[in-house]
Amino acid sequence: MVNIDGVKLSPLKHIVVPGGDVFHAMKNSDPGYDGFGEAYFSTVEPNAIKAWKRHNTMTLNLIVPIGAIRFVIYDDRDDSPSRDLFYEVTLSRKNYSRLTVPPMVWMGFQCVGNVTAMLLNIANIPHLPNEADKKEIEEIVFDWSLNK
Repeated sequence: MVNIDGVKLSPLKHIVVPGGDVFHAMKNSDPGYDGFGEAYFSTVEPNAIKAWKRHNTMTLNLIVPIGAIRFVIYDDRDDSPSRDLFYEVTLSRKNYSRLTVPPMVWMGFQCVGNVTAMLLNIANIPHLPNEADKKEIEEIVFDWSLNK
């Protein structure tokens, strides 16, 4: 269950087709759709951690069609009912879902498999260089070890 206010996890269709599968991503009628600004792919090397980043206005819609990525969300919004809570989910073909992340929550992610993972972000606005805030990994205390 998602415990961070505004974060959504939406199961997606993976259709097995001879010769190559179909992976649904997003329709404009889906929960989490907040307009279209851009879509991009990003890769994460095995065991690599990319943390922490918070978008000020961008809504992220994250999908992992290749590999497995563990996402960690931290809410430090003053007016949020989920303030000081963490949410963590691993997306992959086994858990083929879309993670919708609203503005103003911190996010980090980690490749948890032995192969380079790929994510797709369908964002509601185009990338703007000064739209996001960053923190060093140690600035938000979280145990990134995989064998907890």
